[in-house]
Amino acid sequence: MQKQAVIFNGQEVGIAVPVESRLKFIAVRFSVIDLDNRLFDTVTEIRRAIVAHLANDGGQTVAS
Repeated sequence: MQKQAVIFNGQEVGIAVPVESRLKFIAVRFSVIDLDNRLFDTVTEIRRAIVAHLANDGGQTVAS
């Protein structure tokens, strides 16, 4: 595993950083800051969490 950008809707929203056998999400956009430092098994799981988070946040979109 290596560090990788997490792209959502064409924008970089965070970085996935390996921690032991999991990935820590480091948010770089305020719209996903609530997911910062959470551990996930895959980048796909991170993206699913972003979708769920934005859906629960009143449909807010990722914006610059």
